[in-house]
Amino acid sequence: MNPEHRILVRKITVCFLLLLAYQWFIPNFVFSQSLTTQLDSVVTAHIRSGLIPGAVVHIKKSGKVVHSRAYGYAQLTKGRGESLVVPIKMTTAHLFDIASLTKVIGTTTALMILVDRDSIKLDEPVSNYLPGFEDPPKSQITIRHLLQHTAGLYEWYPMYYKASGKESIYDLIHQLPLPYPVGAKRRYSDLGFTLLGEIVERVGKQPLDVFMKKNIFYPLGMHHTMYRPIDERSGLKIAATSTGNPYEKRMVYDPSLGFQFSEIQPGSWNLWRDYVLVGEVNDGNAWYGGKGVSGAAGLFSTASDLQKLVDMLLHGGKHGSQQFLSEKVVRTFLTVDGYGNGLGWVMDPESSFMQGVPEGSFGHTGFTGTSIVAIPSKKLSVIILTNRQHVGFRDGKNYTNVNPLRQAILEKCLALYRD
Repeated sequence: MNPEHRILVRKITVCFLLLLAYQWFIPNFVFSQSLTTQLDSVVTAHIRSGLIPGAVVHIKKSGKVVHSRAYGYAQLTKGRGESLVVPIKMTTAHLFDIASLTKVIGTTTALMILVDRDSIKLDEPVSNYLPGFEDPPKSQITIRHLLQHTAGLYEWYPMYYKASGKESIYDLIHQLPLPYPVGAKRRYSDLGFTLLGEIVERVGKQPLDVFMKKNIFYPLGMHHTMYRPIDERSGLKIAATSTGNPYEKRMVYDPSLGFQFSEIQPGSWNLWRDYVLVGEVNDGNAWYGGKGVSGAAGLFSTASDLQKLVDMLLHGGKHGSQQFLSEKVVRTFLTVDGYGNGLGWVMDPESSFMQGVPEGSFGHTGFTGTSIVAIPSKKLSVIILTNRQHVGFRDGKNYTNVNPLRQAILEKCLALYRD
């Protein structure tokens, strides 16, 4: 090739690259900037209004992180509620108590692994794995029922009033009556996922936290996802949650919430925490019963760590070049069932935190103010972590409802990324 031809080829190449930049990089940069401006406005408005102390919002689209930003404060008070002289600013490196996201990030994924290994059958009775479920009607309960929240178990029960330690917690669940018929209706149950955690331990032949670390978090590079970060606080940044457990105490004492049990005398137990929780799980059953480890709650994580697991699911079980889970198992767990949801994961587009999402989307929330929404059809995921409990009750009885914030962020993402 002579020099003139080389110059011509270079000019054509430069023009092609400029065209590519115009068609891809520039529009995406504009989209990203527009999204950031809108999200900044929404989140900072919530913080200025005192609705939440801080948040991390992490958005990924078509394999690229288009927004990952920390807002506000990770901690405003210490001890028994004394204000910090210098509040601790939120960063994207902060770990959050992800509450019931534990059910999907940890426990559901562990079940997927065991099903993939053929160590567990979804439609086998729970009694094949746990003693105490051999008699009707509990003999009808299957692993699938527990994952669907259709086992007929109580939604919640203050188990620390009757049991202390993991084994006694499981024994108590075995002894409790079934308030609802098995398989009749979806009734979200912490007790069901507490049992699933025990099943993972028994089938996996390891403590639940060890199984998850070795089989989920370490292989996926989720090095900041763990139970009981209070044990490993050196170098970790952890967002504060509530001062004690005021809402859970209200669940025991306030009949209007619908969690009254004749055998529970509220004043018969009084080990309620009264200090700011940092690195201790907020959930009482996980803390008092499981010493911080449960299939229903207890995990702490960061937005970027959660993204790694979501990416694996969005890629049909693949992590990088490795097939972490089979496509078949991912499809089984993320197919809408007769109750309108997946196994573990919420898939109902009318759910209060993901209204209007396209078919096939999945997500979950955590009581502390965390949420994930993944939209496979748009190659889009939205992770929102807030420490809403840290500002206390808004009306003397309830924490800030963050669903309007979740929905506003989701709607802005969907509006920008219509493809």
